[in-house]
Amino acid sequence: HDRASRLDSGSGSSSTESAADRVLGRTGSYTRRENRLASLSKTDDEGSSKEYKKMYEDALAENEKLKSRLEDSKQELAKIRMQLEKVTQKHDRISERSSVLETEKREKRILEKKVSAMEEELKALPQLAQLQALRRRNQCLLVENRAM
Repeated sequence: HDRASRLDSGSGSSSTESAADRVLGRTGSYTRRENRLASLSKTDDEGSSKEYKKMYEDALAENEKLKSRLEDSKQELAKIRMQLEKVTQKHDRISERSSVLETEKREKRILEKKVSAMEEELKALPQLAQLQALRRRNQCLLVENRAM
């Protein structure tokens, strides 16, 4: 309204301008203003859509990077799990070997004791044979002695 009143006061001094021209002038200025605002909002819309497009592209790129990192992490995790499984199996085999070794050691000690006992028997065997031979000899001597 201030602008319209200024136009009216400025127009009032000029006698050549008619009231219709003033109305058309005001209408033209309003139209120009609306066009300017529309073009600004259009530029803003284009700028906004460009910003949104840029933000969308940035978000897509970031998502792709994150997907790639996630896939790399999954592969690394799978690798680590395989290594853990191998180590666990190796540990189990070592434990089995250890228990087998313990069992073998016990069996070895038992066998060594048996061997030692058998060796003692073998040592006693010649003495037993000698004792039996002496008993037979003694028996023969007793029979001879009775016969005499």
